[in-house]
Amino acid sequence: MDILLEKKKGIRKKHLPYIAGGAAVVLLLSWIVFGNHAATLRVDARSLSIGDVKRDQFNDFVRVDGQVQPITIVQLSPEEGGIVQELVVEEGARVHRGDVIVRLSNANLELQILNAEAELAEKQNLLRNTQVTMEQDRLRNKTEELQLDLATTRSLRNYRQQEKLYNEKLTAREDYVQAKEDYELARRKHTLINERLRQDSLYRSIQMDQMEDNLMNMRRNVLLIRERKNKLEVRSQIDGELGLLDVVLGQNVQPGQKIGQINDLSDYKVQALIDEHYIDRVRAGLPATFDRQGTHFALTVRKVYPEVRDGKFRTDFVFTGERPDNIRSGQTYYINLELGQPTEAVVIPKGTFFQNTGGNWIFVLDRDGKKAYRRRIKIGRQNPQYYEVTEGLEPGEKVIVSGYESYKDSEVLILEK
Repeated sequence: MDILLEKKKGIRKKHLPYIAGGAAVVLLLSWIVFGNHAATLRVDARSLSIGDVKRDQFNDFVRVDGQVQPITIVQLSPEEGGIVQELVVEEGARVHRGDVIVRLSNANLELQILNAEAELAEKQNLLRNTQVTMEQDRLRNKTEELQLDLATTRSLRNYRQQEKLYNEKLTAREDYVQAKEDYELARRKHTLINERLRQDSLYRSIQMDQMEDNLMNMRRNVLLIRERKNKLEVRSQIDGELGLLDVVLGQNVQPGQKIGQINDLSDYKVQALIDEHYIDRVRAGLPATFDRQGTHFALTVRKVYPEVRDGKFRTDFVFTGERPDNIRSGQTYYINLELGQPTEAVVIPKGTFFQNTGGNWIFVLDRDGKKAYRRRIKIGRQNPQYYEVTEGLEPGEKVIVSGYESYKDSEVLILEK
């Protein structure tokens, strides 16, 4: 007879693998949903630079390297080209306005002067010959006029005599009519010659004026060509120092070619290259300062050049007070350019992290200083010492300001000592 076996209650041994598997799935799902998946990296805390986040006075300035230059530089460029014949002054010498710096020679210009002078002499001879011819014509015309005057007077006298005789019936009518016709012909000739003489006089006057104008223009042309010869001597335009002379004897120099420069040493300026990051904030009139041999000197921005090259733009500064006693062209001054008034702000020390993050994020240490977490921030102004933080950090926190090249993709840093 079969016996009915009772079913055992509770967890049996064969159920344990299923229970363990289910627990593992639950743990995995919990880790996926609630776990911290941030990329973690262990770093040596001794290799890090850690800065404090604090609220402090932010001095809005930038430090730049400026080089002393003459207040004005005048370029030396010959108006006429030629061969360098003589270097009258050496580089570095003091010169005065009008001093000859370089002498050039130009054979073609000499030939042009000779040709112009020969043409002028030819025109002058032609003018004199024309004047003589016109004077002879004038005298001939005057003689002809006198002869016609005489002929007209005689014709008039004969006509009146014949008219009187004809009225007294003492001469023939034909003689009277002929005398009248001779007089009228002489009078008409006299009128015509007077008109011709008047026209000839006007023509001679116009022709002489034109020739005089042409001759005057030729004289001016000769003078200009002679002045061009004078310009073969390159002269200083100002009082100053010959800072550069870039020619040698025998060199062929073209018109307008830069061959040197004169430095105006009546005053100095300081020229600096500033990062393009500040181009919209630097303007004429901004104050600047620098220290030299324990003395404080004041500058102001004179001119901002808009052209940007290699990420920098040029700016000229001028002195607003005393100059250093030993100031010389080429000296370098370290200038603090004030961009705005000091204000209170949240600041962090400057560091190389900015090159990797662009100021968009930073690693912030937790309270016990054992971990650092990546956090988004926003950086505003900067000076040589601090960054101004406008979002993301609070005073009292600590941040890593050293470079992030090795762990810029990490989210969490574990600091090991």
